[in-house]
Amino acid sequence: MTGRDAATLDFYAAEAQAYASRSREAEHARIAAFAAALPAGARVLELGCGGGHDSVELLARGLDLVPTDGSPELAEQAAHRLGRPVAVLLFEDIDAQQAFDGVWANACLLHVPRSAFPGIIDRIHAALKPGGVFYASFKAGTEEGRDRFGRYYNYPSPDWLKSAYGADHWRTLAVEEDLGGGYDGEPTRWLHATAVKRP
Repeated sequence: MTGRDAATLDFYAAEAQAYASRSREAEHARIAAFAAALPAGARVLELGCGGGHDSVELLARGLDLVPTDGSPELAEQAAHRLGRPVAVLLFEDIDAQQAFDGVWANACLLHVPRSAFPGIIDRIHAALKPGGVFYASFKAGTEEGRDRFGRYYNYPSPDWLKSAYGADHWRTLAVEEDLGGGYDGEPTRWLHATAVKRP
């Protein structure tokens, strides 16, 4: 089952420079909480790094970061910002085994088709070391759909998200909600999921 949507990748290919160069605050408070839950110098896989805004903050906290994006064009933009290579990695190609202390996936797994989502979560779970921390954020909703740019979103509810994560995988799984925005400029209800892998 494919974990990517062609129209969404096409959007980021066409809009990579504008998307990466926009003014966007990194998730400072959530990055701080994520880093605080990890050992010093923890090895972290960043999925969907986009323009690298969060990457800068993750690196500033001394994490051994592996930034990645599924769009070659966005990976190039992030590499320019960071002054270091950024790997192109599709979610369905994650194949690491117990290699990371943490996985940071800010506003990227929301593009995974619902049918493929549990399988992608399984891959992320396998990539984490026991006790590893996994953060991801999603635009909330009740059913999958597309935004005005044609990008696919899985638009989960908290209950759907918890079910798709699989409770038996995790020692803890917390889903918080808040209001914010995004590239489309629309008011958005966000879900922030933090999971800790069983030891």
